Amino acid sequence: MDKIFIKGLETQAIIGIYDWERENKQPLYFDIELSMPIFKAAESDHIDDTVNYKKVCDELIELVGQSRVELLESLVENICNHIFAHHHAVQKIDLKVSKPQAVAETETVGLIVSRSR
Repeated sequence: MDKIFIKGLETQAIIGIYDWERENKQPLYFDIELSMPIFKAAESDHIDDTVNYKKVCDELIELVGQSRVELLESLVENICNHIFAHHHAVQKIDLKVSKPQAVAETETVGLIVSRSR
């Protein structure tokens, strides 16, 4: 399966279980791989035959910015559901999210998930 990837997408979110996390936005960084066949797009050379990664980035920035869930687990599921609902060619999503301000003693913490249709 072919993959479109997005690396280091920076977003801002109100997310977390602590009061300080509910008061101020904090950065979240995403690495995403979208598995799908690219043959049709390669043949047609037309954006409508593939996944527009700029559009995916814009959608994720908006989705994360509007979200008010407490857990990364909830946010990640919402993101995967959104991608599958709006980008029908995508067959599999591999998503890594980093939350660098969550634990002061670390460079970052986060989740890595894989979802398939």
